[in-house]
Amino acid sequence: MATSSPIDDPSVDFLHELGSRMASADALHEVLARVVDFASALTKCDSCLIYVLESGELVLRASKNPHPDVVDRLKLHVGEGITGWVAEHGEPVAVSKNASQDPRFRIFQELPEDTYEAFLSVPLMSRSRVVGVINLQHRRPHVHNQREIRLISTAGFLLGAEIEMARLETENSNLSQQLETRKIVERAKGILQRDLSLDEEQAYLALQRQSRQKRKSMREVAEAVVLTDELRRGSQSN
Repeated sequence: MATSSPIDDPSVDFLHELGSRMASADALHEVLARVVDFASALTKCDSCLIYVLESGELVLRASKNPHPDVVDRLKLHVGEGITGWVAEHGEPVAVSKNASQDPRFRIFQELPEDTYEAFLSVPLMSRSRVVGVINLQHRRPHVHNQREIRLISTAGFLLGAEIEMARLETENSNLSQQLETRKIVERAKGILQRDLSLDEEQAYLALQRQSRQKRKSMREVAEAVVLTDELRRGSQSN
């Protein structure tokens, strides 16, 4: 009887494809969707949820079943439910039946999957640090074998690296925006100091006061001051 080569294993093909998509800089949500597809096909699960650790909370970012009301909104604290326990300890949890009876389990009314029997929760890791969790659920009892757990964990390592890259890119983008905002505010302060004979603190307080009164950000108020100054200078030069 012929046996298939590991090279012909579709799971190997998927892991290669996942790595290629990450290398080609596919958007994170597209990578999450591919992992959901892979995990669902591999385990024949009825539900697949991916949580991403953001600012100390686990945020639901992808789901096999449509959940427009909870995806990107549902949040868990680290340590909360089986998902939070996995994030806290960095270890997978597999419950073959009666998952809701596990003392760590927490039911969310928004997720009908929480009534399912079997539950597999695997951490998404990057450099030994948990960056998210992937959950697989079956309506009926199901024993997750070691091959399934290893493959999901491997996909988790790849996905964890992608999540970490996305987080760093967001942080860099935020820092760039903060620096640009600071430059604009400093420029606006200089204009107010020159035109209104204010000191630096008075100029800053004036911007802050306008920000509160107009319910706009400091950057928006500063940009308005700079634009007004540029328009005035332009008209004077003509």
